[in-house]
Amino acid sequence: MNKAFTILEFTEIKKQLAAYVHTGQAADMIEALAPGLSETELKTNLRYTTQAKELLALAGEPPVPGMQYMEEYLETAVKGELLSAEQLEDAGVFLGAVKRLKAYLERGTKAGIGIAFYENNLVYAEELHKEIEHAIRYGKVDDYASAALRGIRTRIILLEEKRKNKAEGLLRTNKEYAADSYCVTRNGRLCLPIKSVYKNKIKGSVIDKSATGATVFLEPEAVLELTEELELCRIEEDSEERRILYTLTAMLAECETQIRENMRIVVLLDYLFAKGRLSIDMDGIEPHINTDGYICIKQARHPLLQKEACVPLDLAFGKGRRGVVITGPNTGGKTVTIKTVGLLSLMAACGLHVPCKEADICMFSQILCDIGDGQSMADNLSTFSAHLKNLLYILQRTNKESLVLLDELGSGTDPAEGMGIAIAILEELRKSGCLFLVTTHYPEVKEYAQGYEEIINARMAFDRESLKPLYRLEIGKAGESCALYIAKRLGMPGSMLKTAAAAAYGEGEESRRIVKELDAGDEPVKKEFVPRIQKAAAVRKEAVHGEAFRRGDSVKIMPEQRIGIVVKPADAQGNVLVQIKKEKQRINHTRLKLVVAARQLYPADYDFSILFDTVENRKARHKMEKRHIEGIYIKTEE
Repeated sequence: MNKAFTILEFTEIKKQLAAYVHTGQAADMIEALAPGLSETELKTNLRYTTQAKELLALAGEPPVPGMQYMEEYLETAVKGELLSAEQLEDAGVFLGAVKRLKAYLERGTKAGIGIAFYENNLVYAEELHKEIEHAIRYGKVDDYASAALRGIRTRIILLEEKRKNKAEGLLRTNKEYAADSYCVTRNGRLCLPIKSVYKNKIKGSVIDKSATGATVFLEPEAVLELTEELELCRIEEDSEERRILYTLTAMLAECETQIRENMRIVVLLDYLFAKGRLSIDMDGIEPHINTDGYICIKQARHPLLQKEACVPLDLAFGKGRRGVVITGPNTGGKTVTIKTVGLLSLMAACGLHVPCKEADICMFSQILCDIGDGQSMADNLSTFSAHLKNLLYILQRTNKESLVLLDELGSGTDPAEGMGIAIAILEELRKSGCLFLVTTHYPEVKEYAQGYEEIINARMAFDRESLKPLYRLEIGKAGESCALYIAKRLGMPGSMLKTAAAAAYGEGEESRRIVKELDAGDEPVKKEFVPRIQKAAAVRKEAVHGEAFRRGDSVKIMPEQRIGIVVKPADAQGNVLVQIKKEKQRINHTRLKLVVAARQLYPADYDFSILFDTVENRKARHKMEKRHIEGIYIKTEE
């Protein structure tokens, strides 16, 4: 069930509830809050929540006291140990708050509100409260706590004044010996600052001296007598204070039973008022509870969503219709719908009001859910594996008193096999007799649901024109994913829409109907200009023995940095014939660097004789190409 608390966000509801309490014990009760299995107790808890809400509306915020240390104070008092003035003052604050709380509850009893009658269980320890208020003030024992204490403190004040006057008179009389013009206190003693050389001029005891030793702090004998008398008075004062504190501590111990009962009632009321305040804040109502396996909620809202932005949910199922299969587009509100049903069921089972106009909710022994991707890194589980593991766990525990919530059933794997698994799970849920809500996209699951009276299809409404989900549940109708309509509005061309419809629905009537609704034509995808990749030109590696140099290559001769054109590739010695301007030279390939390859400079059929032959050779070659003529020679390149 704790897993369902997290998935359905009931833990967030508990955090909101805990923010209203004043006592740590009430916060512990909220932390331990869980669905009950007793119908009588659950209905009583809901009735108490309603009464707390009514009392808050009638009389406003209750004066619930904080009592962080009251348990500790009581234990100390019962042991016979002494409580300090501050601790007794805290206890007095609690007693005063109990008095105010009784007065608050009396207003509710006059109105006939049930929980207000807990006022009868609160016992105001009036005598103890008055004694503490009389004796303790601002964390200290007050002068008027007893006549003896007042007399002692009066004597102390007189002695302190007399001692001060005596010391100052001696200082003035012996000012020629004084190192300063005022008296000082050293180690709790009133002393005269006397120059060291005159310390024997005045009768008394040296209590301290300065860092340099030039001054001593001397307590005169006349002042010493008054100091000793003052110390005796302070001992008497401490004894009287302790007597008063012991008396009050004993009185507190005598009231242990009624104070503990007061604490119990305060914690209970703190807890109930927190539930009432939560109901007021979320505009909740007391749900009717049944054990007939039936849920009916009207104008329900998810309590963690803003009221203004939340579309109310109406849903009724159970008895003859035990399962609901919800379909519809993504972001259409399917998950929020099943979470709302689950969370409101949990809240009702814990005695909390639910944000609805009307609510009739059945009790469940357990709420089982599979919502979210469930992927587990620790267990090395994929999304589908995690879902399937959780689903098998759910099926093993499901019975007629279960509520099962499954989101995107069968997703995360091959569609055909996922659909089969989804139907198999639904079949097991149907046989178990539980109540269940399932969301899915599979059309076969919708068809499966139509084949059984105990299962009903539902869909989330979707505006095809605006592409906006309406977050409204429509019972008895199977929904569509609306993916093609969304694709149409987002600009998918008609040719692709036709292909998608045919692939999804075949070539039959359904496909043609959807294509007609989409008004899909034959327009193709419009291609936009996109800059192309510019590949780097291939660079020929440096020739080995010169064989890589080709006729027409532009080369650089090193180290002169002159530019030439290869006339003839390298010979066996690696020498390349290069034309530099109009002169041909044989240069070793190691002195050549390729600048531009011939294929990048000239066409494939380029006549290099234009570059390298003499005019006479070219004329002779032209004539010889027609016929052989005696006496004409063509000089070859060296």
